[in-house]
Amino acid sequence: MHDVAVIGAGLVGLATGRELLLRNPRLRVVLIEKEAAIGAHQSSHNSGVIHSGVSYTPGSLKARLCRDGAAALRSYCNERTIPYRVVGKLVVAADEPERTVLRELARRADANLISGVALLDAAEIREREPACIGIAALYTPQTAIVNYADVAGALAVDLREAGAEIRTGNAVTGLARATGGMLVRIRGGGAIEARCVVACAGLQADRVARMGGAGRAHRIVPFRGDYLLLSPERRGLANACLYPVPVPGSPFLGAHVTPRIDGGLLLGPNAVRAAHREAYRSSARSAREIVKAVRRYVPSLRAEDTLPGPCGIRAQAVDEDGRFVDDFLFAGDDRALHVLNAPSPAATACLAIARYIADEAKRRFALAPGSQA
Repeated sequence: MHDVAVIGAGLVGLATGRELLLRNPRLRVVLIEKEAAIGAHQSSHNSGVIHSGVSYTPGSLKARLCRDGAAALRSYCNERTIPYRVVGKLVVAADEPERTVLRELARRADANLISGVALLDAAEIREREPACIGIAALYTPQTAIVNYADVAGALAVDLREAGAEIRTGNAVTGLARATGGMLVRIRGGGAIEARCVVACAGLQADRVARMGGAGRAHRIVPFRGDYLLLSPERRGLANACLYPVPVPGSPFLGAHVTPRIDGGLLLGPNAVRAAHREAYRSSARSAREIVKAVRRYVPSLRAEDTLPGPCGIRAQAVDEDGRFVDDFLFAGDDRALHVLNAPSPAATACLAIARYIADEAKRRFALAPGSQA
C-alpha cells in the first residue's frame, strides 16, 4: 500500500508530490495520470506567464499563493536551470472608467505586497512600449515568462529521483474507502491502494471529487482559450506583457500580448464556453475577436500580422447557483483532499499551492510513512 496517491500529474499534482517527499522522503507516493504524458492539459496550454499577483482580492488564497508561488518558482527555475525571463507587464487603460479600475488594481497591488508597481501616463506608456496606446497603465516589473512544460518535466524528474511512481495512462474511475485507506479504481480494471488521496484533477476535478463523495455543490465549466502567434517580422511589437484592464467580476484577464521564452509573441486568449472538457479546436471567428480586442491598446496590429496559435482549456469552477468561484477551493475529509478550483494563476502558484496542500494533508491525515490510518 502507498502512503499517498496523488491523482493528476499536472503542475499542481507534480508539485504536491514533490513537496510531500521533501517533507518526508520515506513516504511512498504514487501519481496517477489519465493521459499518456504528464502536464497534458492546462499545465502545457497556457500563456507561460509567471504572474506577480496584482489583481487578486487581498487576503484571498490566490493573492497570497500567487505572490509566494512566483518567488518560489523563480528560485526553482534558478536551481534547475530552467530558462525564464523577467519582462514586466503593463495593464493598459483605454478610457476613464478603466483608469478607475487601474486605481483599484494599484490599491490591491499595495495590499498584496507587490513591490515596484507604478502607475504610468500616456507618454510613459509610449516610452516603454512604442506600439502601445492608452491613457494610463499599471506597470508591474516582476512579471516573468517561462515554458511551464519545462517546469513540469523538472518536477517529474525530482519525483522519480525521490522514489515516487508516476503512472500515466491510468484514468481513475472510482474512489472508495477501504480498510486502512482508500482504493483508487482504474479504467480497464485494477486498483491502487493508498492510505490517503490528494486529487489535483484539473478539468476532471468535480468528477473525481464526486467519486469520493465531495464537492457536490460545485462543478467544472470548461472555457476554451484560443491564441494567435505574431508573424516573425512583427515580433518587435512588444517587449513586456501587455494586458487590457480586466472586467470587474470576471475571472478572465482578456486578450493580451505575451512574449514567449522562444522569442515569439503570443496574442490571446479569448474565453469561450467549450463544447466539452478537451475541445482543443480554434476558429476563424476567435482569431478576429482576438485581433479586435488587442487593437484597442495596440492599434497598429493587423490581422495579416498573425498566424494560427495554440489553444487551451480553462477549468473554471462554478457553485450550485452558477456563479464563478473566484478563489482556489479545496474540500475533503480524513482520507481524501480534493482541489476543486485551481485556474490561473495556479501554474505560477503551483509550488505554494503544494505547500498549502501538504499542510492540509498533515492536518487531515497525520502522515507517517508505513503506518496505518
